[in-house]
Amino acid sequence: MSSLRAEVVVVGGGPVGLLVAAELGGRGVRTVVLEVRGSVCDRPKARVLHARALQGLARRGYFAELVPRGVSGAAEVEVPFRFGGVPGLVIRASASEPGPVLRRPQADLERVFERRARGVGVRVLRGHRVTQVFEDGGGVRVLAEGPFGSLECTALYLVGADGGRGVVRELGGVVSRSWGATVSGLSGVVRWEGERGLGEGWHRTERGWIVVHDVPGVGAHVRTLDCSGAYVGRGVAPTGGELRGEVARIAGREVGFGGVRWLSRFSDFARLAECFGRGRVFLAGDAAHLHFPVGAQGLSLGVQDALNLGWKLALAVRGRAGAGLLDTYDQERRPAALRVIECTLAQLALMRARPEAEALRAVFAGLVAGGGESRYLSDLVSGQDVVLPPGVGGGAGWEGRFLPNVAVVTAGGPTDVVALLRAGGWLLLLFGERSGGYARRAGAWAGVVRVVRANPVGEVACDAVLVRPDGYVAWAGGAGQGGGGAGGGGDGARLEEVLVRYFGCGPWEPAERAAGTGAGAAG
Repeated sequence: MSSLRAEVVVVGGGPVGLLVAAELGGRGVRTVVLEVRGSVCDRPKARVLHARALQGLARRGYFAELVPRGVSGAAEVEVPFRFGGVPGLVIRASASEPGPVLRRPQADLERVFERRARGVGVRVLRGHRVTQVFEDGGGVRVLAEGPFGSLECTALYLVGADGGRGVVRELGGVVSRSWGATVSGLSGVVRWEGERGLGEGWHRTERGWIVVHDVPGVGAHVRTLDCSGAYVGRGVAPTGGELRGEVARIAGREVGFGGVRWLSRFSDFARLAECFGRGRVFLAGDAAHLHFPVGAQGLSLGVQDALNLGWKLALAVRGRAGAGLLDTYDQERRPAALRVIECTLAQLALMRARPEAEALRAVFAGLVAGGGESRYLSDLVSGQDVVLPPGVGGGAGWEGRFLPNVAVVTAGGPTDVVALLRAGGWLLLLFGERSGGYARRAGAWAGVVRVVRANPVGEVACDAVLVRPDGYVAWAGGAGQGGGGAGGGGDGARLEEVLVRYFGCGPWEPAERAAGTGAGAAG
């Protein structure tokens, strides 16, 4: 048996696992990814990134070409969407951000994240199936079978990003809550024979739903949904004939298509881990939460898991995490996952073939076209409604909220929040002369917090703001915050309290700063 030592082992080389690994590797953490597949799979899976996930990725340097330059103010960009099959919903996001929706195949994202991970020194070992997980007070031990025999990996922490059927959740002893399946679905890629059988988009009859999305160069991704009940033989592999028959039954006519590949079943089975972190084992993506795939929210949810967990684990590896910091991963991400599960259950209620569902669809058709109600649903689906729970990011003003991409002017010239956060560390933005005291308060943490004096382009209702690497505000001070812009009083004391809570027992000493340059980058 060969052996390998790392600081973090990530099980699962899908987009979530590779993004976690890239976040860790970029912060100097020795990371190994174990993935059972030999290569990236091009079969159609998720293909949508929603606004909040895309905004977080932009702040980490991904999709920089999508971020408008020099845009400020309240202007928004809109993209049409559906809620539970009901058309008319509009997903909105600030015009200063990358956009409300990015449509890109999951396989492409995996390649992007893998290139970033390998580029920062992450070892990605493909063809390795995990068989055992052991944990003790000092670390974890992972056993796997690979192309060249058995492998033992030891590390300080383990991240399970191995999907809904992965083994880390079970081997790590994590209990889950589940919602049983009530519907049955089929998915496959087809090529039309002769005249195209179905147009792209959503098709509903009293017998069910058919959703068709064209995949350039591949064919059409066809999914069917039967709301009359769950499939009895869930483990039986579907066939091309079964998909043809189901499409014909729902459509009420024969629909001609030729070759069929990448067949699979799906349902509304949902599962939520009772805790996303247990000891030294953490779960992310589908390993932590599963839900009905309506609204295209799953990939975005997992991406936000990765962006939340990466910098926290990096601090823990370097011994600079405050007491309980790793617990905030569960406190912040589990409620967000539950909210998505509930959102998909609500959408499925709209899709059922019942008289009350018909009436409900009519009501929602009016709501999504109405304005304010549509914005609520837009933010719900796109993840832009997430606010950190009280006691984690705070409860008043900016604290706990996602900082928009504010345009600012610094000593180096015009820039914005997205550009300032790309280095991956913490950012203390100081606006105007009144904020100087906050810089003195944060001076002892100079090894982990970057202080930037800036003039905002437009109005900002505070004198200073402390921004986490994932874009959420940890603290805000000054106007309307009750502490005075000199950095003294309640605001200044709270800033120090927040820094201690995130980074441990008090200020960084000069020697620690000199020795902890990597940890500072890891912030």
